[in-house]
Amino acid sequence: MKKLLGILSLFLLVFVITALQNPKFIEPYSMETLQVKIGLFGILGIGAALVIMTGGIDLSIGSIVGLTGTLVTFLLQEKDFSPGSAILLAIALCSFLGLAHGLLITKLKLQPFVVTLCGLLIYRGAGRWIAGTRSLGFGEHLEGLTKIISTEIPFPIPIFGKSYDIPSSFLILLALTAVFSLFLHGTIYGRYLQAIGRNEQAAQYSGIRTDRMKILAYILCSTLASIGGVLLAIDANSVQAASFGNFYELYAIAAAVLGGFALTGGEGLIVGVLLGTAVLRLLFKASNFLGISDDLEFALVGIVLLIGAVVDEVAKRAVTRLRRRREADS
Repeated sequence: MKKLLGILSLFLLVFVITALQNPKFIEPYSMETLQVKIGLFGILGIGAALVIMTGGIDLSIGSIVGLTGTLVTFLLQEKDFSPGSAILLAIALCSFLGLAHGLLITKLKLQPFVVTLCGLLIYRGAGRWIAGTRSLGFGEHLEGLTKIISTEIPFPIPIFGKSYDIPSSFLILLALTAVFSLFLHGTIYGRYLQAIGRNEQAAQYSGIRTDRMKILAYILCSTLASIGGVLLAIDANSVQAASFGNFYELYAIAAAVLGGFALTGGEGLIVGVLLGTAVLRLLFKASNFLGISDDLEFALVGIVLLIGAVVDEVAKRAVTRLRRRREADS
């Protein structure tokens, strides 16, 4: 809970400073676009968090996003699929890829880093093979699909004297946050994932089918990445296989770590992912309003990820020292 309060305080601090420096920052359009980005990237962060909870890592998230966007637009433009069937096929394929990741990691005992790094390269190459150097779009289907992420619910805020709207993409993230919070923190399967991250060997001895749970985590991660890929492609309206989704795995991992998920596994709250994503997207948007170059975007991600890792390690050491002192006193 202290981590959540810390990240919330950071969000409010950056928000207030940016608003004071540039009042246009709190205009309704600016706030709505910020919510859209938080909603879209937060979905990827939840998937990454589930894998990190088990002590694993998934580096293929960005390539799955790119493959999903490429496949959906290719099926719509070149194969005359309906939007629903194209989206479902792409999501099903990516869920199968998550299954493949889990099987390779649990049955062949390959390192998650190696498996998902290979996936990053394979899926990016597959997307480029499907679409080549072309930019693919949704054509006549765009208007209907855009409603999925841009439908807005009026939400007047008397303090600013303006009417702000909540986009549906942000509401989707809130719904997924609630669902996976219940799954991870309110079901026996979620507790299994946490137990695996804390001590996999002990989890095995206690009767938990660790392989099945780890496979489930990778399936969910790839499925959420593909759902996010569809929504991000709709938001962009144009997908180029070579670049769409590049480095998005970094955003997802950074959001999870910044939100309190320990890279060693076994610790974290799904709500923290929402807050971590909000801070990251706020930093990117604030940098634009404060005149900071877009070229520093990746540097910001790296700095935030490093700070999150350092804070996590320092906190763990402090807790360990405190526990030892209490044991010594008793």
